[in-house]
Amino acid sequence: MSTTTTPETGDPTPTASGLLRDLGPLDATMIVMGAMIGSGIFITSAESARLVGSPGWLLVAWGLAGLMTIAGAVSAAEIAAMMPRAGGQYVFLREAYSPMFGFLFGWAMFLVVQTGTIAAVAVAFAKFLGVFWPAISATSYLIEPIQLRGFGASLSTQQFVALILIAGLTAVNMLGLRLGKWIQNAFTFTKTAALLGLIVLGLAIGWNTEAAAWTSSWWDSSANGWDPSTALHDQPLSGPLAMPMLLGLALIGPLFSQSAWNNVTFTGAETRDPGRSLPIALIVGCSVVVGLYLLANVAYIVTLPFTTIQHAPEERVGTAALEAILGPAGERVMAGAILISTFGCVNGLILAGARIYYAMARDGLFFRAVASTNRFRVPAVALVAQGLWASLLVLPVTFSDDGQGGMKPGNLYGELLEYVIPVDVTFYALMVGGVVAMRRKAPLMERPYRTIAYPLPILVYIGIAVLLVVDFVYLKTGTSGKGFLIVLAGIPVYLAWSRTARARSSAL
Repeated sequence: MSTTTTPETGDPTPTASGLLRDLGPLDATMIVMGAMIGSGIFITSAESARLVGSPGWLLVAWGLAGLMTIAGAVSAAEIAAMMPRAGGQYVFLREAYSPMFGFLFGWAMFLVVQTGTIAAVAVAFAKFLGVFWPAISATSYLIEPIQLRGFGASLSTQQFVALILIAGLTAVNMLGLRLGKWIQNAFTFTKTAALLGLIVLGLAIGWNTEAAAWTSSWWDSSANGWDPSTALHDQPLSGPLAMPMLLGLALIGPLFSQSAWNNVTFTGAETRDPGRSLPIALIVGCSVVVGLYLLANVAYIVTLPFTTIQHAPEERVGTAALEAILGPAGERVMAGAILISTFGCVNGLILAGARIYYAMARDGLFFRAVASTNRFRVPAVALVAQGLWASLLVLPVTFSDDGQGGMKPGNLYGELLEYVIPVDVTFYALMVGGVVAMRRKAPLMERPYRTIAYPLPILVYIGIAVLLVVDFVYLKTGTSGKGFLIVLAGIPVYLAWSRTARARSSAL
């Protein structure tokens, strides 16, 4: 059932899915950019810089992540345009491979990836709000940490603000797609301008001789005091493969910062003229963000000594750069920019993510109530379920040795995100490979857009993805293994749910 507009109001009518096609090309592009630009670009360069040891290799890490992102977007746009349905990537994996692959993707997204990212970015919002309101702190507890065998839970003022943000934006998105997209557009425009401002200030004003001296040794990491045997604390490396392996690990931050571009595919059933709008959004949105991220890192390099990038307080490289340019006021300026950035990011993640579980429920692979829409034609129950689980992921903590005979709390959801980074890359690779699978399974199916330079972008993405996953699993066996175990744990759940769905269909 196609979408039309009512002559009386100009509003779109519901599609067969019960949702409204009310997103144009600009709206879809803002979802891509808004979900990608969060707090990562202002923080993750510190860890990547420590792993590779030189400015040149830092830019290579961000460049490779950008190459993967653009190659993935150029490829996935084909399958997105030919199957613009609610749930997006869930549907692509279901159709290209089997329903189980789609379910395992949705399982991982609900259990950790999407909801965990919502939780993490919401806490980042609260963390930077604390710059203006010091009472909001990770150590100011409303409920003290409760420890149980290395794990536990707490409720700090910082966590409380994160809960309020998740609840508030979930409620807003329950009031209709139009309100959610207006918020997304406004905050994405604002935070893109803020990131562009950081770049301009860094390149035009921030250049200093000390930073320039460091950039003269762009490729000689050892000249900067880097040693592969100490770059990775838990696994010393040596030999000619040390740098390539550490470079692969250094992509974790940039890839996380550039993830979530697939979120726009989740809203395929709500996009007008999706055969045109989705490819535009994916290719333009990803290209703009990748370009901004590369320029931001150049701005860091020419503004700050490389050691400052590596050891920025709390890894806040963006803040250190603005402080170097604007003085003490730079901290508040950057905190304000990150507040805008994280607010818009959380909204985009909430808006898009609920459509996955809605699509799963319509297939009988999630709770039946999640398959419903409210009077505003949005999947309200799916939004609530997502918000509740994301809120729960804000609360858990882990405990580790504080070096003084005591135990210090840390965030469990942060570790869960690290568990699934290789899993996330794997699902992206499967989506990109789905373009080839669908050309073989459905060669006559209409394709409003065909992958540019096919199959080169697909080969580039999958080739790099395979190398990275092998690298992640080898260097981070414990966390990567747990990530894949989280996904594999969904197999018996899928079998049980699909059996129930078949029984229900037979009864009807």
